[in-house]
Amino acid sequence: MDSNTYSLLADIVLMTHVAFVLFVVLGLILILCGGFCGWKWVRNPWFRAAHLAGIGLVVLQSWLGIICPLTTLEMYLREMAGDETYAGTFIAHWLHKILFLQAPMWAFVICYSVFGLAVLVSWIKFRPRPFGSSVPENGL
Repeated sequence: MDSNTYSLLADIVLMTHVAFVLFVVLGLILILCGGFCGWKWVRNPWFRAAHLAGIGLVVLQSWLGIICPLTTLEMYLREMAGDETYAGTFIAHWLHKILFLQAPMWAFVICYSVFGLAVLVSWIKFRPRPFGSSVPENGL
């Protein structure tokens, strides 16, 4: 592959990473809003299981000190492309400014853990329907 292909793949990985972060963050906001407003779809067990698994993975990686595989893959692709910075493309430059903040690692571990706890609380407060259930419990 040529360097342009590697750069394109790195940008795709970065966009996937941003989409994952948005799913986790906006997912909790929607679960909480939907729980209080009675939106039935936020009790979908597949959505809720994927959301819980997503933040669970982030929390586990942070506690174990593991760098996100998406970050590792993106850096590999950028290295293969010969890119040293994110100034190479507009998408990469701005998405990195949004996604990667400068703080000590322990601050991220605490943030991820607190967020994960909030997701667990939302699971208890606004329980998802059982898998295979077509009728929501309690009419919700």
